[in-house]
Order: sequence, then C-alpha cells, then structure tokens
Amino acid sequence: MGNSYIETLTPKIVEKDKRLLELLSQSFPTISAASTEIINLEAILNLPKGTEHFVADLHGEHEAFGHIIRNASGNIKRKVTEVFGNSVRESEIRQLCSLIYYPERKLQLIHTSETDLTDFYHVTLHQLIKVCQTVSSKYTRSKVRKALPKEFAYIIEELLHESPSDNDKQGYFNRIIETIISTGQADSFIVAMCNVIQKLSIDHLHILGDIYDRGQGAHIIMDMLGRFEAYDIQWGNHDALWMGAAAGNDCCIANVLRVSMRYNNMNTIEDGYGINILPLATFAMETYGNDPCTPFKPKLDTDLSVPNEKSLRLLAKMHKAISIIQFKLEGALIDKYPQWNMADRKLLGAIDYDKGTVTVDGREFELNDTDFPTIDPKNPYELTPEEKELVEKLHHSFMISTGLRKHVDRLLANGSLYGVYNSNLLFHASMPLNEDGTLKEVEINGKSYKGKELYKETERLMRIAFNDDAPEKLREFAIDYYWYIWCGHDSPLFDKAKMSTFERYFINDKEIHKEEKGFYYKWRDNEQVCDMILDEFGVTGEHRHIINGHVPVKQGKGESPIKANGKLMVIDGGFSKAYHNTTGIAGYTLVYHSRGFQLVKHEPFSSAEDAVIHGTDIVSTTQLVEMSTHRMRVRDTDKGKELQGQIDELIELLYAFRHGIVKERNR
Repeated sequence: MGNSYIETLTPKIVEKDKRLLELLSQSFPTISAASTEIINLEAILNLPKGTEHFVADLHGEHEAFGHIIRNASGNIKRKVTEVFGNSVRESEIRQLCSLIYYPERKLQLIHTSETDLTDFYHVTLHQLIKVCQTVSSKYTRSKVRKALPKEFAYIIEELLHESPSDNDKQGYFNRIIETIISTGQADSFIVAMCNVIQKLSIDHLHILGDIYDRGQGAHIIMDMLGRFEAYDIQWGNHDALWMGAAAGNDCCIANVLRVSMRYNNMNTIEDGYGINILPLATFAMETYGNDPCTPFKPKLDTDLSVPNEKSLRLLAKMHKAISIIQFKLEGALIDKYPQWNMADRKLLGAIDYDKGTVTVDGREFELNDTDFPTIDPKNPYELTPEEKELVEKLHHSFMISTGLRKHVDRLLANGSLYGVYNSNLLFHASMPLNEDGTLKEVEINGKSYKGKELYKETERLMRIAFNDDAPEKLREFAIDYYWYIWCGHDSPLFDKAKMSTFERYFINDKEIHKEEKGFYYKWRDNEQVCDMILDEFGVTGEHRHIINGHVPVKQGKGESPIKANGKLMVIDGGFSKAYHNTTGIAGYTLVYHSRGFQLVKHEPFSSAEDAVIHGTDIVSTTQLVEMSTHRMRVRDTDKGKELQGQIDELIELLYAFRHGIVKERNR
C-alpha cells in the first residue's frame, strides 16, 4: 500500500477528525502498527463468510435444540463425510460424529467396550485434527485461537497448522499425539477438540423467539446460550409472557402457571426457577377437592414419565384454580385500559350461571363445566380473600427468583423485538397490517405507531418495565402492557383477533376456538408487501429477506416455509412435541453460509442417549433456498462494512502520521 493510495482516499482532516485520530493513535501508535492492522483487516475481509444458523420456537425442547447446536444442523456430518469420503465406512462416520456431539458420554461408553484404547486414541486424534482443520479453515488464526481451551491451546494450534504427511514435520506431529496418549491426556484432549469443532461450526446463532413454554427445559436452553459468544434473540410472545411475569405482571404470572400446568411442564417453574407452588396446590385442594376438573386435565407427553393418577388430579385442580384467577385478573386489567378494546375477552360476565351457558360473539353455548365456587355471579371478577392471598404469595415467589431474573436479564441483554443482519429482517411473529396490506397504526398510551416505530416503542416499554429509574406511572403502564403484548390483537407478537383460552376450556364446539389471524398472514406471500416492510426497516441488499417463526408450517399438509418468491421464510416447523402431529416434522434450521441459504428440515429427535449409544442423529433434509453465484466473503457482510470503516479510519491515521498532523508515539 503506497503513499499515493493514502493520498487519494484520505479527505482533508479537520480538527474534529484530529481529536478522533489522536484517540485512535493510542491503540496504533506508529505507522508500522497502523499499517499492520490494515493488512490484517484487509485479509479478514477476503475470508469466506461465517455460517449463520437461524432457529425459532424452541418451546423448551432442550434436548432437540442441544443436539442441533452440537451437530450444527447436520453441517458437522457433512464436513466429516467430505473429509473422509469413501475411505471410512458409514457406521464409523456415525460413531465419529456421535463422539464430536457428545464427547464425554461417548468416551465413557468406549471405555467399557474398546479392547485397544491406545489404537483408538491414535486413530481418533488424527481424525479429529483433520475435521478441525476443515471447520477452522475459513477463520483467522486469531479467531480460532480464541475458541481453543487454555489448557490445550498451544498444542491444538500446532496440530492444526502442521501436516503429518510433511516428511520434515512428521516425527514432530506424531510425537505430539503419542505424548498426549502416554501422559493420560487423551480423553481430555478429545473432549477439547470436539468442543472446538462444535464452536467453529456455527459462527453466529439467531433465535427467532419462543424459547419458553410447552417443553421441559426452557431454563436449560437459557443456560446453554450463556456458553455462546455470538448469538441474538428476537423475543417471541411466550418469552414476553415470562418477561412480564418477572416484571411483576400478575396476569402474566397466572398465564405462565396455567400454560405450564396445561402441558404438564413444571420443571422450569420448580426446578429451573424455584417458584413455590405449594400455596396453589393447597388452595386448589381446599377449593376444588370434589371437582374432577375434567377440562383441565394436562396434555401429556408420552415420551416422559406420566404422573400417577393422584398427581394428575391435583394438577388438574391447580390448573383450574389458576385459570379462574387468570380470567379475574385479566378482567380487571381490561377495565383499567378500555383503549385496548378487549372487553370481548371478559367472558366470566357473559355466563348465565343458572342456565350453565355463556354468550360469545352473540351466540349462546353450553358450558362443559359449571362448578365455580369462587365466582360471585353479581361480581364475577372479584377475587376472594383466599385468591388475593394466593396471588400475593405467587407474585412474591416470582419476584425473588434469582434464576428467572438472571435469564430475563440475558433476554434483555442479547435480545430485541427485531434485528437486521446481513440484509435479513428478523422478527418473531407479525407486522400489523390493514386489510389492503398497508402498515396499520396502533395506539399505545395515547399515541399512534406503525411499522418500525411500532416495534421500537413496544420494545422501549418492555425495557422500561425493568428500569427502576423510570417514572412510576410509565413503569406501571409498561409492566401492565406485557399482558397486551402476550395476547392483544394488535400486538406484533400475537396479531390475532383473540386468544380463545376460555373457549378452549369451557366450550366443546371447536368452531369458536378458532383464532383469526391478522392481515399480515394474508399478505406475507406478496412480494411487494414484503419489499414494503423491508424498506420500512431500512433493509438493503440485492438479496434481502424477512425471516419469521411463530406460526408452525404444516409441512405434512403441503405448506411451504418459503413465501413471496423467496422474500420471506417461516422457520417454525414445530420443535415442540405438541406440534409434531400438526406440522409433520420437528423444526427447521435455516443455514446461511458463504454459498447461500439452505433450509434444513428435521425429523423428530429420539434422545441424546440414543445418539451416544447407537450413533443416531436427527434425520435432516436440506432444501436449497438461494445460492449465490459467487462465494460470499466477510467484506459482503455487516461485519465487513464495520471492518472497512476501521480500515478507512486507519488510512486517515497513516495520512496524519505522515503529514505531521498526529505525532507517532513510542518512537
């Protein structure tokens, strides 16, 4: 890079620039240091783009999510197959992949069955080094070094950049392997290598919402995310529900408990966050002791151990108790905010308690359950003294849960309502639209918002709810608003005419259970509307997309996740076991690598134990969505633009050094 290059690219440096360059010179004090950094950054710009993974609607399925992260949506197996081709049998490839995914557990099994461990170590270490060399090839040595465990960093780095086929280095390479084995470090080294392969196989993880509810391990997923260096979350309505509960919204707390009981999922509540539900159990037994609570029997996952009959009866009573409390709390909040236009959800007041019927949308329906010992027909939304006391105890339990607050802080720190990454607009659910496909204005706290501004204001309120320094009235509204975000018809995280919770419990006619979707779901297959939304959020690029989750794609019924001529992709394929019969699959992963987009369709996952013992994997089918005519480089990404900006600043610094505008340091 010559002086003429700097002269042509560098504008006249004004006084403001000089102050900034003085600061920059503290990090790069000399011409040599600045030049070296420019060379380094230019080299990085020409590396292949890192692999991005997009997942949505995990719904607590921690084992399936963990496996997909461990196998990088099948990418690791593809790499292993590429490396070894036809030289290794398929069964050996499966076993090697199983080792990479679950190294500790697989090694325990190998120790009980392998007759020649030394030979196993020799073969396996050589194989893992080859795989690691392949997955690390698109990264700088510096980035790879950061992924290495400290105790083996030097050795792994040496092995990655040496070849056993090089005659001059063959003895050196082999001696390292032999010493690892002879010093008893083989197992630890294998675990370290496998973890590095996993880390380098996913450069950035995008989660498009709904980590919580239905499955047993939302809290486990949140802990797993703490081990990732590069990830982001676009909050879903189920995430917002838990955030609202953590903020102290009693309607959200009741909904969280109700949904947990509906799906027989108390693990996250009790084991994950230490929420004390004993007061609820005591209240339910005293209040609904002789009530079979038939409509409230939980949905059971046959893959899990089924509670005994006594436990199921108690769970059903607790489920009904918290549901009635929820409807009462919601009625009070609806009265507090008439501008939300949700009076049609006050159905406790629409019940004819003498006839045992309820009127919904002008139609009268027979109730399948008429036992309401805590409801005063003249004042159906008033909590009994016992219910008030219970709500206070549950509220307190949620407020003092350090585990829940830790995970909500993680959601706040690494999440948002929407994100724009490399020409892709990410949001969980919907963009409220009018019937004609234009952006819909939504009133929040007396002001109207639409499009991007609606998202920004909603997110601002979600954050204010956790800001102790915010004005008291505003913070109170923000906490209350979490319930509207969960189920309000104009919420960008819901966007349906109603949440028919009451109808699903008390009315057998399934027609009234339907929740009519907003107009976004009608228009999202229209390319012009998608372009309008992308323009609204300032998304540029020749190939730009909207990526959503929220509504499961019914692949089994022929529905496609690719819409609007490829402009929009819906990647909720149903991670949750509760959706498998509806969707026909077990989730999608969208993979965006240097060659383009691939949509990976997953079949149901058996178990991690099965993967360890038998080498089974999630069966995945890859669909090419959009392939680039040229291999994308770092310079083609948002990160590349950021690095190019740093290069431009360093070029200015070189100019300033060479013209005496800024003095070199440490000379």
